[in-house]
Amino acid sequence: MRQPSATAQWIDAEPRASHQESRELLLIREISQLLAEQADLRVAFKDVVQRLSTQSRLGMTGAMVFVAEERGEQAHICVADGSTLLRPRGTAAPDAVSVAEEVVERGRPVVISRIARPPVARPTAATAHELSLVASPILLGGRAAGALSVEFVFERDRDLHRLLAYVTLLASSIAQAVAGSRRSRVRQRLSDETSDLRNRMLEQAEFPRLVGTSAPLGDVQTQVAQVASADTTVLLRGESGTGKGLIAQAIHHNSPRARKPFVTVSCAALPADLIESELFGHEAGAFTGAHATKRGRLELANGGTLFLDEVGELTPAVQVKLLRVLQQREFERLGGTETIPLNVRVLAATNRNLEKAIASGEFREDLYYRLNVFSIFVPPLRDRKADILLLADHFLERFAREHGKNVRRISTPAIDMLASYHWPGNVRELSNAIERAVVLCDGGVVHAHHLPPTLQTAESSNTGTNQSLEEIVEAVEKDALQDALKQARGNRALAARLLRTTRRIFNYKVRNYGIDWERFA
Repeated sequence: MRQPSATAQWIDAEPRASHQESRELLLIREISQLLAEQADLRVAFKDVVQRLSTQSRLGMTGAMVFVAEERGEQAHICVADGSTLLRPRGTAAPDAVSVAEEVVERGRPVVISRIARPPVARPTAATAHELSLVASPILLGGRAAGALSVEFVFERDRDLHRLLAYVTLLASSIAQAVAGSRRSRVRQRLSDETSDLRNRMLEQAEFPRLVGTSAPLGDVQTQVAQVASADTTVLLRGESGTGKGLIAQAIHHNSPRARKPFVTVSCAALPADLIESELFGHEAGAFTGAHATKRGRLELANGGTLFLDEVGELTPAVQVKLLRVLQQREFERLGGTETIPLNVRVLAATNRNLEKAIASGEFREDLYYRLNVFSIFVPPLRDRKADILLLADHFLERFAREHGKNVRRISTPAIDMLASYHWPGNVRELSNAIERAVVLCDGGVVHAHHLPPTLQTAESSNTGTNQSLEEIVEAVEKDALQDALKQARGNRALAARLLRTTRRIFNYKVRNYGIDWERFA
């Protein structure tokens, strides 16, 4: 191997980086680590702009990350630190948000070589200098998804093209983080859609869902789990609208008879002269109009479960025949002589006080004891306050899907109104209230004025009928301002745009209503 001569010198492949370049490369590495370690983009961007705004050795005094709204997102992401926050819109100097929006719209960088720093109450040497602004687009798939703006101390001989190249490099690191976050959201959305499809299939199969986490409902669920696997007759007791029918379905679907018929008979809905025929069926010619043999609900439920809703409304004659069914497991059709054996589980429900009905002679005591083998009391909604919001969200999702509405949530004032109402109609009334609100809602949020008048005028909701029109309008307006601030995470400029008004008007109304906008940040 040939040896180098004594005068030969080894030269580095690349020239040594200057201290300035070393600090710039180190900052890029730190920014990349910040973005990689934090999954929440908003938190990550806040760390990034704070890091950039403190790089005095590199001449940086402020930074802002602006990511435009993506389809399916609720709001823009706009995070700033440093003097970018101090310069209000409308001053002679360019507004950073406006510059960022222009960068996103045109997909091209913007360099402003010299701008005046906004005045402060007590100017110091650190705040008196002028600035340069460099903004680069955050590109995803060749399209500008946002912008990174960085402010530098103004220097006449500063190489702005080099600064733009550096800011563009930083923007590309942010673009990778945004792309990764959106891929994660897509995966999560696909997972949610799969779960939603599975839930829809279960709903189409009429598989019941008991929504709630309250202690009273937990007791009911425990009893359902205990009795479902047995063939025991169950009596469900509770006020109207509490969901006794849903619990009956839950018992059936968790029993060995789950693949067999589940037949419901509404004893209160059927006329007294028809209930016997509906239950037991009839032979041809049994009475006028009986031209053919008809199988009754008992026979249709054979092998499965028969649910007698509002069993306390049965006539005495039908009570006698039902008692025989429970005792001997057989019956005859009306006008027939053939005894039909029966293998059916009976579930019954009532909102009446059967003990008082027995004392008054309206209900047979022997039938009561045959039905009341395993009794489950279904609590009213006013005793399940913890379940109101869960049920409301459940009904909101269900009715939004059924009515083709993009209604996503319920506003805080509306939630307070739902929670304070006494719900005499129980879960059925709540379901009707949410469906009405979804139908009336023309946006993505259910507000208090979408709820039924019975809730809005309730004493517990402090919205009595003595309110003037001006007070009602002010309440709706304040509700809208708070929802916009919540959606914009306290960003008043963005909240104003969401409400399609100017920031001056928005801030005036926020001050007028005494809204603490900072608590939404």
